[in-house]
Amino acid sequence: MAFATEITTAQNSGFAARLNAMVASVRSAMARRKLYRRTLGELGALSNRELADLGLARGEIRRIAYQAAYEA
Repeated sequence: MAFATEITTAQNSGFAARLNAMVASVRSAMARRKLYRRTLGELGALSNRELADLGLARGEIRRIAYQAAYEA
């Protein structure tokens, strides 16, 4: 005769699960912000000519960086 048991660890229960979800959310937000800042810096470092070659205007840099980080 076989018996199956289910063992619940602290990682999967109540407070620990909420804490893990919160940590994952913060990490995701930090990664998105880092991508935004990096994209903003890289596009901002380009000359107007290089931006024009990409079909972008300097005024679009923030929008493009935001889209890359938060809407992708």
